[in-house]
Amino acid sequence: MRNNPQDHPTINTVTVVGAGYMGGGIAQSLALAGFTVQIVDADPDATANGLRRLLTEAQEFEDQGLYRSGASATIEANLTAGTTLEDAVATADFIEEAVFEDPAVKRDVLAKISAHARPDAIIGTNTSTIPVHTLVSAVTNPERFLTVHFSNPAPFIPGVELVSGEATRPDVVDAVKDLLERAGREGAEVADTPGMVLNRLQFALLKEATNVVEEGVATPEDVDTIVRTTFGFRLGFFGPFAIADQAGLDVYAKGFTTLENAYGERLKAPEMLRDAVDSGRHGVKNGQGWTGDFDEAQKAELIAYRNRAYARMSDLLAELGSAPVGSKDR
Repeated sequence: MRNNPQDHPTINTVTVVGAGYMGGGIAQSLALAGFTVQIVDADPDATANGLRRLLTEAQEFEDQGLYRSGASATIEANLTAGTTLEDAVATADFIEEAVFEDPAVKRDVLAKISAHARPDAIIGTNTSTIPVHTLVSAVTNPERFLTVHFSNPAPFIPGVELVSGEATRPDVVDAVKDLLERAGREGAEVADTPGMVLNRLQFALLKEATNVVEEGVATPEDVDTIVRTTFGFRLGFFGPFAIADQAGLDVYAKGFTTLENAYGERLKAPEMLRDAVDSGRHGVKNGQGWTGDFDEAQKAELIAYRNRAYARMSDLLAELGSAPVGSKDR
């Protein structure tokens, strides 16, 4: 690993510890992006089986048109099976731990990685809910440690959560962001809290969805239909703040009044929303929103992009047809 002109280390070699579904997908993705990658698992047989699965899967993805032509050969050239954890991490610039979502297991693996990695090697953990501060004491040189949370399935989901600990150096975060950019991913930095952002939002949606079903408001099938064909339809292009800007922040504030009257404090209008509306920020329609200010040309450009995006999404869904989610018989 060397420093580049942007004053952060450049990652070229990667070891992924954990050759299961998540770890394997991360390794496959980084190998496709041109990094030199090793995977390693609990024993040589598990590692070898993981590598065989990944190479077979890569060829299948290429045959299906999900990977570009020649992708499987690129992955095969860049992805190898490590012999032992100790050897596999010894020379890597970046080590990504991707074992079971269990603090004790992760701490044990991170301690082994720390004992055998280079002192300057960057160490990431692919945890979806466990805070950095729960794991960091297992890592020597904690300034090089952070959460690098890929999502399932890793070959196709572009977003990655990055969580720094109190000791994590900014140049370490920059180095991982550079790796992600080179791999066609988008990294977003979030605070060190349980569940981070992705799963706080995802679990909140699931919790309210189950409330709706338990109250007899709708069936699971109808809830899924509403989510995927309405606000979920938009989420590939816009996050919740941008969607609220387009709908109107004042409209959302009034909607929260109805919901609070029906369901109480838990669905009260957020203070952040009330403050925005009170200060005259109503979203795109009056040119002042959460995501910025909009002149007439910018509003027209945004609306044109939105309409084009949703039309293309409709075409894609029509092309793919209904998802094979299983029998509705219960």
